[in-house]
Order: sequence, then C-alpha cells, then structure tokens
Amino acid sequence: MNRKMKDRILPWLLITLGAVIAAFALEEFLVPNAIFDGGVTGISMILAHYIPVKLGVLVVLINIPFVLLGVRAMGKLFAVKVIYAVTLFSAMTAVFEPLVNATSDTILAVVFGGIFLGVGVGLVLRGGSCLDGTEIVAILVNRKFSFSVGQIILLINVVIYFVAGLVFGLDRGMYSLIMYFITSRVIDIVEVGLDTTKSVMIVTENGQKLADLIYQRLGRTVTFMEGKGYVSSQKKQVLYCVVTRAEIFELKAIIGSVDGSTFTTITEVSEIVGRHIKSNEM
Repeated sequence: MNRKMKDRILPWLLITLGAVIAAFALEEFLVPNAIFDGGVTGISMILAHYIPVKLGVLVVLINIPFVLLGVRAMGKLFAVKVIYAVTLFSAMTAVFEPLVNATSDTILAVVFGGIFLGVGVGLVLRGGSCLDGTEIVAILVNRKFSFSVGQIILLINVVIYFVAGLVFGLDRGMYSLIMYFITSRVIDIVEVGLDTTKSVMIVTENGQKLADLIYQRLGRTVTFMEGKGYVSSQKKQVLYCVVTRAEIFELKAIIGSVDGSTFTTITEVSEIVGRHIKSNEM
C-alpha cells in the first residue's frame, strides 16, 4: 500500500475503531451506572430517561444541527466524517446495549469507562472527525474569541454535569465529572491534547499559497520568515502559525495538497501571551 492510499484509508479506520470503542464504553460502563458523558451524548443520556427514544437515535438527532453548522464552517469532508462517526457510534450503542454490563461497581465504571471513552474519542479525533457536535461549536467560538477549545468544552460539560447532579443525585454528577477528567487525560495521550494549542512551523517554497489556504480554510493568520537551506543554499519561506488540536488534521491536508516536499514541525504551546489574530469571516 503506497503512502497516498494509506493516508486516505487510515483516518477512516481510526474513526471506525474509535466509534466502536466509545460506544462500548458508553453502554458497558457509563449508562448502566448512571455516569454521564459530556456534550451531545450527555444531553441524550439525560433525555433518554424521560422520553421513549433510544439513546443512539437521540445522539444522531441532536447532532444534526451541529453537523449542518460544520458543513458551512469546516468543509464537506469534515461533515461527512462526522456523519459517519456519529452514525456508527449510534448503531454500535444498539449492538452493545443488550450485552451483560462490564461492571456494576461505580468506581470501576468511572475509571475504565473514562479510559475506554478517552481512547475511542481520541482515535476519532486523530482520524479528523468528532463524535460530539459541541466540539464544532467550541472550534468556531475559539476562532472568534480567545477561549481555548478545551475551556469551552469544559464549560459546556460542567453545565451538563450540574443538571445531571440535580436530576439524578449530586453523586452522579460528581462521578461523571471525575470520569470526564480521566477521559480528557487519556485523549491527551491518544490524540496529543484535547485542550492544548499547537504551534506549527512550515518550511516551504510555496509560502504565499499555503498562507492563503490556511487563512481561507482555517481562519488562521501566519507569520512569514526567511530561511536558507544548508545543503541546497536555496532560499526558503518559513511560516509560523498557531492552531487548535482539532485543526491539525485539516492543516496537514492543506500542506500535502500544496507541496509534498514541505518540511513541517508541530509542537505544543503551554501559553499564549498577546493577541492571537484570527479571521472574523469564519
């Protein structure tokens, strides 16, 4: 299998495996023990206790408006991947639902449910998709304001866990919050950070074209620097920009579409001081 074919197939394999693992975590650990996930899935879990609709169906229905928003803001390919991931995730919850629960111990459910869910979500994110429409909202808000994707998602989830605590008991909300932090740390390992920002340095001969595409498709500005190859002695353009974790996949696709010989490094950013300019047209 050549590299180009591998790059096309691997993301879908990661999304598929991740969606299955996440559904397993939900039905075998979280749902039976009334431990709630965040985002759309958490909202669906709460609603499923009051209306006679399957959890998987609610996940799909509530995600629809977010997917439509994603088409406009992040492109058709991203939307297709989200539709595939959410649909498969929903279908697999129906497959795992009738199986014997993995454990009835709340602590074990919190720990192992969080681990499995983190692995599943992390794999889906590495494939360039997501299982939850609230992440799309978080990315779009991040492009307009200085809040990180992780901060926005955390705020949304805290509200969901607060409601779950009021409705099902404060201990359920607290257990769910612990599970969320475990999940987030596992995602850090699998996907290199849910709420971390990435700095990207690109060495290329097509700097202007890359900069235009990055601005058009991600709404991110870049800083130009001049460089020179040690062996070739050719002048190079060095582009520096800061993106969120969720935009890394799309950024790699942009770079690959322009110049296969481009050299790129991606590193974590612990803090940003000063104004981080983004497009106001996204």
